[in-house]
Amino acid sequence: MGRYVLQKIGYALLTLFGVVTVIFMLFAMLPDDPAKMMLGQNQNAEQIAMVKKKYGLDKSIGTQYLLYLNDLSPISFHSNTKSDYTFLAPNKYSATTLFNFGNVTTVLKFPYLRESFQKSGKKVSSVIAETLPNTFILAISSITIAMILGVLLGIISVLFKDGWIDKMIQLVSTFGMSVPSFFSAILFAWFFGYLLHKYTGLNMTGSLYEVDDFGEGKYIQLKNLILPAIVLGIRPLAVVSQLMRNSLLEVLNQDYIRTAKAKGLSMPKIIRKHALKNALNPVVTAISGWFASMLAGAVFVEFIFGWNGMGKEIVDALNKSDLPIIMGMVLVIATLFIIINIFVDIIYGLLDPKISR
Repeated sequence: MGRYVLQKIGYALLTLFGVVTVIFMLFAMLPDDPAKMMLGQNQNAEQIAMVKKKYGLDKSIGTQYLLYLNDLSPISFHSNTKSDYTFLAPNKYSATTLFNFGNVTTVLKFPYLRESFQKSGKKVSSVIAETLPNTFILAISSITIAMILGVLLGIISVLFKDGWIDKMIQLVSTFGMSVPSFFSAILFAWFFGYLLHKYTGLNMTGSLYEVDDFGEGKYIQLKNLILPAIVLGIRPLAVVSQLMRNSLLEVLNQDYIRTAKAKGLSMPKIIRKHALKNALNPVVTAISGWFASMLAGAVFVEFIFGWNGMGKEIVDALNKSDLPIIMGMVLVIATLFIIINIFVDIIYGLLDPKISR
């Protein structure tokens, strides 16, 4: 089992290295000059040169790539003599010195995602710390709705197999999988937040925290979570209901289920006590993948509903060409996706020893 876990962690590190490389190369090859993006219209040759030197943009792509890896690595190096970006100056982040080797100091630190181009030098990690919890809450709420309703609908489909209820659930599930999230978001915001606002009390836009009208600070507005959570959960709900139905039908054809039927147990009791647990395996796999992808899929949903999460921040950064924000958030989302999938693989290895052999 230990070898299996180490193997999965090794694969995760290699995948993460590939993600970092792809992200850097994609943004490094953009035709626009990052220095000009930062300065806007108020620019001259001297200012552009200063900005490029400050951020290491005057160096070759290979050197910039090594500097980027040095920033992201928990163990990194900086020069005791050079003040430019050849090695990141230690005052850019809080670090613990491990040892000195000549003019190079090795330090231990949290990954440094650099600074925003447009937020007056604000660290990308600070922006992520402010927005990630909101996106995480939205994703958790959506996946909970999808899991509970999807499993229930799947069980109902099996109980009424080939009946009109089963066919209706399958039709709605197929429709839910085919409708883009941004279209559902617009439709739900307009219908429930505008047309039916008098009856639902829901707003078209709004985030988890709202500012008090009397300036007495922020307060939590949970009702603003309802519409974006439902919209973001529609597609995984449809997938879960279909998976649950198919998996449960397959389990019900097993020999031990036939034995339970022969003993006179009712179908609801057979499903609850014998079949449900085994039928949930593919559902758990789908949920783990959907939860990770929700962090990326929330971009348009958050933007339409005005939810102050990572998705909305990514859209704002794209409009302002704030590359460090975009790169940092894409990297965080990719890292979370990898961690969740590796965690699920390890859990499977613990539950089924055959997998880890």
